[in-house]
Amino acid sequence: MIDIQVNKLTELGVGQQRATDLLSEIEEIEANQSAEEKWRHISQKLLTPDDPIEAHEYLWRAVYDKAKRNEAVPCWSPTEADVQECNVTKFCTAHNISDYRALHKYSVLNKSEFIDGVVKELGIVFQEPFSELAEYSNPCTPNWFPGARMNIVLSCLKSPEERPAIIYQKEGGKIEEMSYVQLDALSSRVANSLCDLGFKKGDAMAIDMVMTAESVAIYLGILKAGCVVVSIADSLAPDEISKRLKISNTELVFTQDVVHRMGKKLPMYEKVRDSDPKRVVVLPASDNLEANLVDEDLAWESFLSDDEYFETEICDPMATVNILFSSGTTGEPKAIPWNHTTPIKCAMDAFFHHDIKEEDVVAWPTNLGWMMGPWLIFASLINNATMALYYGAPTGEEFGRFVQNAQVTMLGVVPSMVKQWKTTDCLEGIDWSSIRNFSSTGESSNADDMFWLMAQAGYKPVIEYCGGTEIGGGYLTATMVQPAAPSFFTTPAIGLDFAILDESENQCSQGELYVMPPSLGLSNSLLNKNHEEEYYKGTPSIKKEYNGGLGTSLLEQAKQFSGNIALRRHGDEIEMTSNGFFRTHGRVDDTMNLGGIKVSSIEIERVLNMVDGVKETAAIAISPEKGGPSELVIYAVLTDNNNNVESLLSEFQLVIKKKLNPLFKVKQVEVTDMLPRTASNKVMRRTLRKEFLEKRNTG
Repeated sequence: MIDIQVNKLTELGVGQQRATDLLSEIEEIEANQSAEEKWRHISQKLLTPDDPIEAHEYLWRAVYDKAKRNEAVPCWSPTEADVQECNVTKFCTAHNISDYRALHKYSVLNKSEFIDGVVKELGIVFQEPFSELAEYSNPCTPNWFPGARMNIVLSCLKSPEERPAIIYQKEGGKIEEMSYVQLDALSSRVANSLCDLGFKKGDAMAIDMVMTAESVAIYLGILKAGCVVVSIADSLAPDEISKRLKISNTELVFTQDVVHRMGKKLPMYEKVRDSDPKRVVVLPASDNLEANLVDEDLAWESFLSDDEYFETEICDPMATVNILFSSGTTGEPKAIPWNHTTPIKCAMDAFFHHDIKEEDVVAWPTNLGWMMGPWLIFASLINNATMALYYGAPTGEEFGRFVQNAQVTMLGVVPSMVKQWKTTDCLEGIDWSSIRNFSSTGESSNADDMFWLMAQAGYKPVIEYCGGTEIGGGYLTATMVQPAAPSFFTTPAIGLDFAILDESENQCSQGELYVMPPSLGLSNSLLNKNHEEEYYKGTPSIKKEYNGGLGTSLLEQAKQFSGNIALRRHGDEIEMTSNGFFRTHGRVDDTMNLGGIKVSSIEIERVLNMVDGVKETAAIAISPEKGGPSELVIYAVLTDNNNNVESLLSEFQLVIKKKLNPLFKVKQVEVTDMLPRTASNKVMRRTLRKEFLEKRNTG
């Protein structure tokens, strides 16, 4: 019997008759059904979007006997029919594997055999075969597919030519399509243009623009020519763009004249020009180019060749295809190369965890400057699906209509985006029933917001997805064959395992996460830092019995390779709950995640310390009291006491917007006499976080 009160439902905004009818229908549910079965019936057959979300949540918690808010309570669970239709199940059946746990164990204990199966399942194209799946003389930096020759672009464009590769819509425009054959032809025109300008294999080309159909073709065209994409986020300030161009030795930048956002025109070419690039190709955001080009810069029409055929350059699998950037613990961003094998990790995660199939339409508002842009290309196209791109801001009704009209089946989100939808109620009246699942990444989720999101599509699961640029995808995620609890994860990614260790290197339920190498997708090098020092210096080796994320012994995995294997540092704090779910608790180092973007404290402090009247600062990330994306708090030591805190906050925000990124918002400024330091004079930001939380909790 489910304990539900009619008067409670009416208090939450349900009409008297509707509340009575709901209670009557719920009383007819068989008492011997599990909580998951009861909630599936209530959520998918009885509740509607017209019922207040507060009533939805009340019934959900009543079914699970008033579970506490911080517990992992399933909001969606698969039926047996759902499980049978999943990619995971079909792969298991083909390889005589019993279930998901057995598949994960197989993927880490039979790594070469598993990867061989994945390569065949995904239809990865090799021009010359590999002599073996991997050469593991150093398991931390393996050589994948030695002897082979390939270009990952050929695995992206193998779908039937007439099928839509991209569905897209400009802000205020109508939905348009680009087929696989059209994408192939446009990317070949880009590749021919690069060759006509004298660029050669290995040259670096940056893309700094909105993610459009043309930008995808440019990305693939650069790779076709054997060149390297340099990813630049379109929100970055000129100084930050300049750093990335210099680190990667970029020869050419692709951008657009302006960006259209909510009726406004924001200058783009002008900003890129201020970063001192060598040469720029400029695309028009609308019909006519709205920029006066300088020096040898080219308009898109002048640049683009008419030749739609290009013989794709064939490369070593370990050759670089993309340079992406992620902040470390110094002021210079880490330059992380992806090679031709990294996209296989993207496509593999999409296949096993997001269950992307040929008929799917995949939308994920993102940018080629961050890893989820390239991820979306490879996750969609290698799996023969269609990607859906909306060129405007994804925070309003028009985006919701685009998702509806494009019949999106998998929608990726950033938690702050979901909060905006919920707060503004901009999705009212929009039909998202085509969606099979959501996925959330970039920052910590708020459980209330994710519950609300599931309800928008008639209760479809949110695949929480946590990883990084240097992972090539996710290390912690969920599946369509396991129950989904809002803001919780269920599994290590297929093909990868990890240990959760305390400061004494003992296994624990909450601590720092260490990844077990080797794994397809993990970075092998950095352009501007020592890779071994960044990820392996001081980390524990597999010398004792560590259980992995699903209980698979890491020692058993390590025995596949010679010598001791060091665990790989990632820097996230992870908790495994008593009922086997996982959740994240932010960073254990001085890197923070703001608006889905990793940035080091030092980068923020460097620009704030230049403000007049400021002696020094310390930047920390704080989780909101109700959960969700981290908020930025600045501790400031001043040269005098004349600064007003409110004016200081405004000035800090202005400097960050100009020098770093307008997406970084300062939540609060705390003025202090001095910053806590270690004996070696390092700022103790963990101490500041602890003090701030204690102060907040005591009111």
